[in-house]
Amino acid sequence: MAKRVAVVAMNPVNGLGLFSYLEAFFEHKIACEVFAVAPTAAIRTNSGIGLQADGVVADLRGRAGEFDALVFACGDAVPVFAQHASEPWNVALMEVIGEFAAAGKIMAGHCGAGLLFELAGVIDGRRVASHPMVQGLIRRGVASQADFESDGRFITAQCEHTLPAMIPLLLGALE
Repeated sequence: MAKRVAVVAMNPVNGLGLFSYLEAFFEHKIACEVFAVAPTAAIRTNSGIGLQADGVVADLRGRAGEFDALVFACGDAVPVFAQHASEPWNVALMEVIGEFAAAGKIMAGHCGAGLLFELAGVIDGRRVASHPMVQGLIRRGVASQADFESDGRFITAQCEHTLPAMIPLLLGALE
């Protein structure tokens, strides 16, 4: 059975991270759709490249059964997430993370992914690699200083530079 992945991309998204995921999925013939964590599907990379996502994160509500994994592509919006947590797209992101986790899907991401999994309340006791700036905010899970972690169905990398070492674990979990 062909695998499908939902990729949620912050706005602005870290282009290196997003494109690393997309290229790996393309090369391994894993279907994926990108959903913007934004009011519209038009987003930008943190270097200013404009992108058109397949939809917005709210479009993922109730669709966990259609996908094998949820992948979080981090971006520059994570450091100011708390200031914008009540925005509809961020509320939808927390709901979608909760739905995918409750459905037992693979949960992957880099940089701030562990923190968002924490905020959504889905990482109780799981080890997550996270950016050093957010490690102290992780309480339900176990913040790791490792380059990457694989703990059950949670697969995380500390940042976009450690993502290449984590992606083979994600691909293996999808096979």
